This record gives sequence, C-alpha cells and structure tokens, in this order.
Amino acid sequence: MVRLKEIAEAAGVSVMTVSKALRDKPDLSAATKSRIRILADQMGYVPDLSASGLRNRTSRLFGLIIPVTTDPIFARVQMAIEQQAQELGYDLLFAQSLGKPEREEAALRRMLARRVDGLFVSPVYRLAQQSPLFEELRRRQLPTVILGHPAAFCAGFPSVETDDLAASSAATRHLIELGHTRIAYFAGPMVSPASLERLEGYRRALREAGVATDDRLVFNAGSTVEEGASAALQFIQENPGATAIQAHSDLVAVGAANALLNQGVRIPHDLSIVGYGNILTAEFFRVPLTTIRQPKLRLGTVAMDLMMSILRHEPAKPRRLAAELVIRASSGPPV
Repeated sequence: MVRLKEIAEAAGVSVMTVSKALRDKPDLSAATKSRIRILADQMGYVPDLSASGLRNRTSRLFGLIIPVTTDPIFARVQMAIEQQAQELGYDLLFAQSLGKPEREEAALRRMLARRVDGLFVSPVYRLAQQSPLFEELRRRQLPTVILGHPAAFCAGFPSVETDDLAASSAATRHLIELGHTRIAYFAGPMVSPASLERLEGYRRALREAGVATDDRLVFNAGSTVEEGASAALQFIQENPGATAIQAHSDLVAVGAANALLNQGVRIPHDLSIVGYGNILTAEFFRVPLTTIRQPKLRLGTVAMDLMMSILRHEPAKPRRLAAELVIRASSGPPV
C-alpha cells in the first residue's frame, strides 16, 4: 500500500503538504494540489477511509434496509439512493428484511456495529405500537429516514412516501368515469399503512361519486403475483358481479389478470383491471396494464435529501410525493 510518506518523497514536499493536497485544503496553490494528486494516482494511492473515519468520527457509510431486492419499486428507490450516496462520497451497507421483524432487527444491529452515519429503512410493519430497536435509534439520535408511511412504532423519524390516498382515488375515478359502478378491490396486507390508505382512496372515490360501497367486492389479495392469482380465482368463484378490478399493486394485478386470461376472461372487454406502481412488467404484460406511476427514483432522491438535511442539522420534514395515472389497454368501458 502506498503511503503519504512515499508520495511526499517522490514530490519533494512534506507529508503535511501531501495530506493537505489530498484533502483539498485552501492554503495550497491549485497547481501544487493538482501535481500531488496526479502523482498519487500514478503511484496507486488509495486513502484509508477507516482511519479518516476515526479521526472525523464518521464512517462515510449509510445503511439501507428494504423488504426484498426483487421488489421492483424498492429496486428503483435503492438505485437512486446508491447513486446519490456515491456522488456524496458515501458507501452503502445493504440488507433485506424479507418482511420479518427478527431479520430487520439483526440487520439494524449489524449496521449500528459498523457505526453507519445514517439509516434508510423500509420498516417491517407490525401491530405493536412500540419497537425497542426503533426506541434505541431515537436514544442514539442516529439520522434515520423511513422509506414509506410512518407508523406508531417508527413515528418521529422523517419519512418519504407516495400520496397513496389521492393516487388510489384517481384510479377508482378513472374506472367510474368509464362507466363502472361495480368495482372490486384486491387489497394488500392490512398491517401496511400504504395498503390501508389505498383501500381508503378507493372507498373515498366511490363515496364522492355517489356509488355505494360493498364489502363483498373487497378481496384480501396479499402482495405477490401468486396471491393476486389466488384472489382472482376466488373472485371468479364468488362471482360478485363486478365489471372492474382495482388492485393495490401491479404484482397483484398481473397475477390476477394472468389467472383471469387463462380462465377465458377477456380484458378489458369482459373485465377491466387497474394496478398500482407502474413496474416494468405492467407496460409489457399480455394486456398492457393501466396503473398508477409511483415516482420511484424521486422517492430515493428525496430520501437522500432528507438524510443530508439531518446531517446538516437542518429541518427534515416528512414528504408525500404525488403519483399519476397511466392509462393503457387493460381498462375500458363496461359492455
């Protein structure tokens, strides 16, 4: 490993001058700093970030915990955070919770042991009002940004989320404006604040349009393609007389639509279907999916903006980002 002393000897300057040049201190000329940096690069110098972190009491590390890497929404959020972290000189420690509180806790403790400068967490939602680990984060005053809707156990941390209430209502209004009055809803996990908000958006749009709500049209559909398919088969069996389905996510919508098509249902001639998220599969599905476009990259960018505000001891208020309806071939007027 090349040391500062070797660069100083090659450049004919002191070790302190080399140190200042590599740290871009203002009391050296631009020409001197440039000459030393070029020489350091040519000699293959790599700075010891751990030693620098000990001096500055920082690790230049952020921790990121999301449910699973295969989730198309969080994959884009992660991309945005990682890109900005790199531009700001930070590395990213990454973990998947797989929706399990014990995995989330283990990941958080590993990151605390690595003395990360900040945490981005998509929390594992639970019914409990408190979480000892999130209480510990509060006590430590570790900069933490919640990716998603805040819940009681993680209240008090700045968060970034989609305005699911307004976006879900827009999807329902689209179907109502097409002429649908019997709209089924494939709901997500009820422990999730986002799922609850999207369900309420659906109900609110029905009420505002003077369309009666009917709990028989609400199906528990989980969050995966497979669960969407199972909900669709239950929908066919119960035959509630709906002419459209609104799903709480694109994965559920794709699973449901695929099962319906395999049963001979024509989309949208026999049944319209709308998703939520605008993942890549939605656009290139067998019947391109009408959906809600979530601002995935923007969610990651705003999360990093909040983190940097916290580190600068500036106000970091929760942010709700607008989403927009994307109309494709899967929705049409009832026949």
